[in-house]
Amino acid sequence: MTVLAPQPVGIPVPRPSQVAAPYWEGCRAGVLRLQRCSVCGAVAPRPARLCRACHRPTLVWEDSAGLGRLYSWTVVWRPQHPSFVVPYAPAIIEIDEGMRVLSAMVGCSDSDLRDGLRVAVEFHAVSDEISLPYFRPA
Repeated sequence: MTVLAPQPVGIPVPRPSQVAAPYWEGCRAGVLRLQRCSVCGAVAPRPARLCRACHRPTLVWEDSAGLGRLYSWTVVWRPQHPSFVVPYAPAIIEIDEGMRVLSAMVGCSDSDLRDGLRVAVEFHAVSDEISLPYFRPA
């Protein structure tokens, strides 16, 4: 049985845009952040300047509790880049605050993964500037 683990330093890292900078600053501080419209309450599926629901520039950043459920996943045995360590399990997590996050599962075996599994976020540095959110069984 192989336990899924975070990727090591040296994998390709995201280049945060100005709009997404608060999200990545939160990750570096160990806080999962999301945007919510202060007018209509809609959650933004990704960092944006305007609310997709009401088209107003009223999105604000808020901290998530970092809890949710496993929505979908796969297990990768043939990495897209040679720096990735296999196996790893990219996953879509439904965060309790109402958004979905693309991440990866850690701290369990691939046979432990199941639809609706309660999960909690944890962060791992992959460079001096970037920490990635991973999820483990709660």
